Amino acid sequence: MSNWRPKRFWKAASVVADEGGFAVHLDGRPVKTPAKQPLLLPTHALATLVAAEWDAQSGLVNPETMPVTRMANSAIDKVVSQYHEVATLLTAYGETDHLCYRATHPPALAAQQALAWDPLLEWAAEALQAPLKATAGIAPIAQDPTVLARLHDQVLALGNFKLAAFHDLVSISGSLVLAFAVGQGRLTAEEGWHLSRLDESWQIALWGEDEDAAAAAALKREAFLLAARFFALCA
Repeated sequence: MSNWRPKRFWKAASVVADEGGFAVHLDGRPVKTPAKQPLLLPTHALATLVAAEWDAQSGLVNPETMPVTRMANSAIDKVVSQYHEVATLLTAYGETDHLCYRATHPPALAAQQALAWDPLLEWAAEALQAPLKATAGIAPIAQDPTVLARLHDQVLALGNFKLAAFHDLVSISGSLVLAFAVGQGRLTAEEGWHLSRLDESWQIALWGEDEDAAAAAALKREAFLLAARFFALCA
């Protein structure tokens, strides 16, 4: 029974304004999350994407083809009940932010990292009031607890839908700063993705691309871009 999937029973999916947000209806019946909670989206645009995923189903319903619906379900069923834990987990990335750890060699890679990442750390210091220290090598560098507390407050302020998307932006890139930069429009999603992959791109330029690694990277890129789109449509 674990592989059981329902068949499509509805003719049309629609978006309906509801108290507290926008619902998706299937032939007038509201969609619920796997935990049987009302699937209420914060914006009409996000609800429209969810409705389109339901409308695109044919025959057996395939959740793998419904990434926006899955993220919305996660925001309602999982993030709400673990909100502070998720926010704290993501804030911890600020202690070891990907942008703060630079190569010791070759010098050309270190220079490329500085050119690409220093402006983002400068942006974070001003826009987020969060000046983070950078270092060469992998030895841990202690960040100011006051700065981390400031970042934590900003993560807490996101709300459950944005936090669900923010989780993927942070965990895929390894950077709290990159996630905020994409979320606040400092970077496009594509720019954020490429900046998170400087080290990998350097290795590919030197040695070529492994087929399996390329396939895995493509899936991560797709998830990163989806999270960025979901985040933007929550506003």
